[in-house]
Amino acid sequence: MAGLRLAAAFAVLLCLLLSPTAALRWLADRVPESNAAAAAGRDSYRTSYHFQPAENWQNGPMYYKGVYHFFYQHNPYRATWGNGNLSWGHSVSVDLINWSALENAMDPDSSFDINGCWSGSATFLADGTPVFLYTGIDANNNQVQNVAFPKNASDPLLREWVKPSYNPVIALPDDVVHDNFRDPSTAWLGRDGLWRVAVSAGLKDGTGSTLVYRSKDFRQWERNAEPLYSSDNSGMVECPDLFPVAGPGDQNGLDYAPSNGAEASYVLKQSVMVTLSDYYVLGRYDDAADTFSPVEADNDCRTWHRFDYGHVYASKSFYDAGKNRRVLWSWANESDPEADYLARGWAGVQTVPRRIWLSDDGKQLLQWPIEEIETLRKTRVGLLGAEMNAGGMNEIIGVAGRQVDVEVVFEVPSLEGAENLDPNQLLDPQRLCGEKGASVLGGVGPFGLLVLASGDLQEHTSVFFRVFRHEGKYEVLMCTDLRRSTTRADVYKPPYGGFVDIDIEKERSISLRTLVDHSVVESYGGGGRTVITARAYPEHVATANSRLFMFNNGTGAVKVSKLDAWDLAPAKVNLPGDGLITAASSMHLRQAY
Repeated sequence: MAGLRLAAAFAVLLCLLLSPTAALRWLADRVPESNAAAAAGRDSYRTSYHFQPAENWQNGPMYYKGVYHFFYQHNPYRATWGNGNLSWGHSVSVDLINWSALENAMDPDSSFDINGCWSGSATFLADGTPVFLYTGIDANNNQVQNVAFPKNASDPLLREWVKPSYNPVIALPDDVVHDNFRDPSTAWLGRDGLWRVAVSAGLKDGTGSTLVYRSKDFRQWERNAEPLYSSDNSGMVECPDLFPVAGPGDQNGLDYAPSNGAEASYVLKQSVMVTLSDYYVLGRYDDAADTFSPVEADNDCRTWHRFDYGHVYASKSFYDAGKNRRVLWSWANESDPEADYLARGWAGVQTVPRRIWLSDDGKQLLQWPIEEIETLRKTRVGLLGAEMNAGGMNEIIGVAGRQVDVEVVFEVPSLEGAENLDPNQLLDPQRLCGEKGASVLGGVGPFGLLVLASGDLQEHTSVFFRVFRHEGKYEVLMCTDLRRSTTRADVYKPPYGGFVDIDIEKERSISLRTLVDHSVVESYGGGGRTVITARAYPEHVATANSRLFMFNNGTGAVKVSKLDAWDLAPAKVNLPGDGLITAASSMHLRQAY
């Protein structure tokens, strides 16, 4: 059972994953909706089913004895990064949707992390014991890598952690900038019986690198001669993630295991500081040389695939052994003024957890909200076979506009009016979305949704497609445009965009799924081929309901072959006043387990 013994969790925040058991189901019981709504509604922008702590700043998940654990970087004192003197917050769940808060897992209280417990990951040792590898900011403000172990590994809640005095286990290398050495990945075991871990490093010569270290005991680590990744162009890269994927179209997940074989496909992901975006590439991992070779890609990771074309960063995946899937989670920070989120008392949310797998053609990863989200669905409205003519707009009535899940399939009867696309426009889809917004009339599109819309449409976020012709083929552009999302002038509200790798000439249809949660809009185009996450701060929500529309601003008709929209119930997510799990409850849980 190598897959189970090596299962691990997230980085950049932290994560540990386990599978639910009957003894733990009480953790998932939902708070009554009226109470949840009242608690979550202390301001108009707080989300109802996205993970966030009850208060203050976070940017942050493992799976152990039936419980999902989310360990995340957390400022327990205020809703900002502050001086970076961070702790590790800790919440637990049995379904990745409903969460209960525990006390901090780690605080900066030792010489090797006195200035902050920064990002890291969790790994399961051969005996099933979880271990943390994390970045500490030491007394000299150097970034070093440390380990921590559970004080009581039989406790499924993993409430207490011990940091050995022999830390750091990986000191700052001489050729690395003192504050650019961080984010140890989930460790993996090679065929030689040695553990490996990847660590981000900014070298003194300006190279952005991901170093590999080997160890037989998780205490003594030796640096590999060759890096896992290195580039002179991308600048500092962070939060590395290396994981295997099953064959094309296979939605099952794979854990790190020598049995995967040398021919297994791997994904390498990097977070790039200069763009604040996450990129990934498919390739081959050689566990003898500990090197990674991208397939059909260059070494500048900014040219790789994007996990999300919107407002997310520091994504991390983990293998969910309980459901045999790989799950991705990302951080979406605030984009309104600091004074606003200081007044609200919280900042930062996690995206909805997403299942990821290799597309049928093997060219990219697909992403889709985990199935547990559907347990929140309540009132449904549906539509079949509606046609939207040029300039058409229809309101979707019967669901609330601030907390909704919408799935729609658009059919495109004719591509004759598709606009020509300049080759240079292919290089910058975000700029193209700005030039060709939802209100700019087109040939085939724009068509899509208006979400978080005020009654007079002075405020709305548009999520839409537009089809272009390029060198005898067709390109589908997907956009989320925030420029009219709010009448406030002090909010960052750009257009976001990415192309969708779909043969629209053959398919003649494209799907869109959008999840709205107060200030978060997550959209999945073409069955999860392109994903855009945005943060929106409309003013009307303080006094009025939001509305939901579908529209077509192209010259040709578009058919809505299917539309389903659901109100979503609030999840129980670290609600203010929810309190910590009591010692008595924990004892009962341990006995039941």
